[in-house]
Amino acid sequence: MKRIFISGCYDILHAGHIQFFEEARALGDHLTVSFASEDVLWHHKQRRSSIPDEHKKAVLEGLKMVDEVIIGSDHDLGLDFKTYFLEAKPDILAVTEDDQYGDIKRALCDQVGCIYWVLPKTPPKFDPVSTSGIVKWVKAPTESPLRVDFAGGWLDVPRHAREGAYIVNCAISPLVSLRDWKYEKRSGLGGSGAWALLNGEDGVDAELDLGVGWQDPAVIRETGLCVWRSGQRPCLDFKRNGDMLAGKMAILWTHGEHDTPSFADNERDYDTIERSAQLAREGVLNEDIHQLAKGIQVYHEVQLQEGMEPLPEIEGSLGRKYCGGGHGGYALYLFESESARKTALENNADLKSVEPYCI
Repeated sequence: MKRIFISGCYDILHAGHIQFFEEARALGDHLTVSFASEDVLWHHKQRRSSIPDEHKKAVLEGLKMVDEVIIGSDHDLGLDFKTYFLEAKPDILAVTEDDQYGDIKRALCDQVGCIYWVLPKTPPKFDPVSTSGIVKWVKAPTESPLRVDFAGGWLDVPRHAREGAYIVNCAISPLVSLRDWKYEKRSGLGGSGAWALLNGEDGVDAELDLGVGWQDPAVIRETGLCVWRSGQRPCLDFKRNGDMLAGKMAILWTHGEHDTPSFADNERDYDTIERSAQLAREGVLNEDIHQLAKGIQVYHEVQLQEGMEPLPEIEGSLGRKYCGGGHGGYALYLFESESARKTALENNADLKSVEPYCI
């Protein structure tokens, strides 16, 4: 009888594990699967097992290709099964091509005359997934806010950051989910940041890799009415719940697609952008809607200088600007009162009410 041995954490079983078990079992007549105990997992990775050891053992024993399951309790890194292995002396120790403990496992095999067998990569039966990826998926929220930005945009892009400057924005509802997206796509509301959050990702690094700023995933994760310090990574200056904006915000669909990366390095007046954020910050700090509107209007002046199309005036609005910097998408309108916004909504079919969102 040819005995095959494999080891791992197998903390959350997925199809990739099953495929590995099947391929290992095909090498011989008896497959032993070893997994690191809860104590070993905590000792080496400082995390808990997804389920208690005895439950995990029972799940593995229930698989048709598995003949024996052991719980590795040795504290040797990568060799938690060492004591059992030296006694059992299996014929083959099977590993994947990306096994990170190859050298020490080969040395262990040499001690008992065991063959160290590297299984070649074969096409996966399903899209590859990892245990950490599954954990992210499970922890991901089912719904997410989007965001509107008031002032200071582009100062969250590391190469355009300015010490002592700020970015002012707010998370908004209605919320979105992977199956229910209540807004136009590519519209300047931070949709890529929300999509990342809904898929269990942070999103900041992804945005920075695109050459744009971090404000979208930062405020969508944080929620609320936020003032951020300009810099290389998100740093919250202060946050309010957004009550001052309740009933006073609306977004207008401009019927033009928004594309931030294409405009990231346009020439623009960063001095005025910095001033817009100072004004908006004071408005948030003092809960002064008129002061916040001044910051919005100053920022919109920069957008017009950059070549964006003038936005229509809407009666009763205190300030307006394009959301984001992509020459399209939605435009934000700020109103003094809920009644003024209600009248504007009745008279403008492309205008949609949004509310501040904070948890």
